[in-house]
Amino acid sequence: MDRFVSRKRPRSPPPPTTTDEDSTDLKLALLMSLFPTMTLDTLMEILVSSNGCVETASCTIKAQTQTQIQFGSASPSKKRAKTVPGTPAIQTCLPSTSPTTITRPLTKKGQTLHLYSPSSIATHTPCTLIHNFLPLSLANDLLTELLSESPHFTRPHFQLFDRTVQSPHSASTYVSTPEDYHSHTSEYTYGGTYRSNVRQITPHMRTVAAKVQHTVNEQIKARGPKLPFQSPLEWTPNAAFVNCYAGPTESVGWHSDELTYLGPRPVIGSLSLGVEREFRVRKILPVDTDNEDENNGDDGGQISIHLPHNSLLIMHAEMQEEWKHAIVPARTVIPHPVSGTARINITYRWYRESLHPRYTPRCRCGEHTVLRCVQRKRENRGRYMWMCYAGFAPGKKGCGFFQWAEFDDDGEPVWGHREKGSSGDEGAPRLRNFVEDGVWNGDEGEVKGEVV
Repeated sequence: MDRFVSRKRPRSPPPPTTTDEDSTDLKLALLMSLFPTMTLDTLMEILVSSNGCVETASCTIKAQTQTQIQFGSASPSKKRAKTVPGTPAIQTCLPSTSPTTITRPLTKKGQTLHLYSPSSIATHTPCTLIHNFLPLSLANDLLTELLSESPHFTRPHFQLFDRTVQSPHSASTYVSTPEDYHSHTSEYTYGGTYRSNVRQITPHMRTVAAKVQHTVNEQIKARGPKLPFQSPLEWTPNAAFVNCYAGPTESVGWHSDELTYLGPRPVIGSLSLGVEREFRVRKILPVDTDNEDENNGDDGGQISIHLPHNSLLIMHAEMQEEWKHAIVPARTVIPHPVSGTARINITYRWYRESLHPRYTPRCRCGEHTVLRCVQRKRENRGRYMWMCYAGFAPGKKGCGFFQWAEFDDDGEPVWGHREKGSSGDEGAPRLRNFVEDGVWNGDEGEVKGEVV
């Protein structure tokens, strides 16, 4: 009876309690029910900045809203919101330049966290995502051009546990000149085998390469100081892998990109065209013994990045040594008006002159070795090694060759320290860059200067 007699207004019920085991989708659903006028991206950023705690996120939003009311700022777009001490501002709670603000991992074993906003992706993964990267007409023209090329792509075969396995998607390598085509089919190898499906870069690919080069170099500078073994030189793409995922079930498994010609701490620019697909990444956790199952790599959970048409994903220098990535099969996709259910992906790469196959070690089989980084074993984690990969080619067996690789702080191999004009340099031709003298002309979709 006292409750009904009292004039005090009853307190609002607390937000629903959640546990760390609740899924991100459930937590977002709870926040959306409490704050229906806020966007999904904003709620996601606040939830991440609150270490996944719905209660903390709810208090942050309420404090921010109350502050806006007190200072007469009903519209954040018209007046900068003042913040309550100790609470993050709604639009600045995930600064991309401060990845250390999160004190514990966002993902757990068996869980997948979906990140949508570029600021969240830049903060919590070694990636930069740029939406609407190209003028729409140029993006569609490039997609149409590569769809017409895709029937000529092949599905590479490789040996896995005494079985010959076919790639679950088709692909081709693109280079700049006929001379580079000859080098890639007779000298460069991938996964221990020569690539027969090498094509010359298309006109639209070359045009787009100018903007990719410009943007990637800008983002490398914005990322901060270079890492040990990362090259300080300008990133200049001179090779590209083009992948075609013809339907929702086509995929690529968990992997890190091969370092043999990219060198340590490489940067890769990946342009997505056509239907949207999920790009999954996961941090590689170190182990102390050789008895750990290396295939059990999901201990730290996964992060999903959605890649729509005309988006550029930059994989920064932390990516290949410390993370793995995959394109997972999808149950359904929303068809794209140009490509239907197909996705085209271009990964622009910079092959280093100092890692030309004429310089890299040969194994006892007489084959080119592959450069890898120790990713799991804590004792040697981060060290590089040259290995025989002949056993991954169908019908071949490897010799077990192994040799530690040595690089300077700029990622140059020991045999790269030669004086210009020294004997042997003339025998290793340089791959021609996709962009020699071209300069991207804003958003007009053109390149100024000579492009050869």
